[in-house]
Amino acid sequence: MSFDKSVFKEGNKDGIPIGLGYFAVAFSLGIAASNAGLTAFQAGLSSILCNASAGQYAGYTIIESNGTYLEMVIVTLIINARYLLMSFALSQRVEKNTSLIHRLLLGFTAITDELFAIAISKKGNINPYYSYGAFIVASFGWASGTVLGVIAGNLLPNRLVSAFSVLLFGMFLAVIIPPMKQNKTIRAIVVISFFTSFVSSYIPVLSNLSDGTRVIILTIALSLIAAILFPVEVIDNE
Repeated sequence: MSFDKSVFKEGNKDGIPIGLGYFAVAFSLGIAASNAGLTAFQAGLSSILCNASAGQYAGYTIIESNGTYLEMVIVTLIINARYLLMSFALSQRVEKNTSLIHRLLLGFTAITDELFAIAISKKGNINPYYSYGAFIVASFGWASGTVLGVIAGNLLPNRLVSAFSVLLFGMFLAVIIPPMKQNKTIRAIVVISFFTSFVSSYIPVLSNLSDGTRVIILTIALSLIAAILFPVEVIDNE
């Protein structure tokens, strides 16, 4: 597949608003990285290699709590499991003669919530160079925001750093509140998740585990219970 400059530039253009949004979120993520003891270079590199705010935050939390590599792998795998579904959907829109290298690069550059959305919304088959163009701009905003967040976390007073740290939790609330309003089951599961997470830190057996291990146990347990008690109805269009 030959390079298409016009498609690449179109991706650049569509990636600008995403990059600006990423910058704001990544700044608060950089604060979390600073609290975990990461340098600006380490945090920036992690943002380039891992384009997932929830996954990165979980990783920083495990680093800060001196968790194990195994905990980090399991937690990020669970949190980012939705990207597997995005990959399946994206694979249906890729031309059959697309080379393996382009397929792998698409898996890296087009599988975030926002970049996937703009790629999948295009009519016809997906041109990899469109996703590459969007990714370059968006990734720059993500990585630079993280770096500046770390720098700010090292320079600003602790009280102000704590205030900025709240921004990331605000982002997560913005993600869960809309579906909570629309679905009472999700609303109940979220409330139960908050409650069990709080209680687990006081239960004798669970309280002795690391934060990362508790998150893994609660996530798997609550997801399994919710899937059994409240299965999603599959609509057969045939």
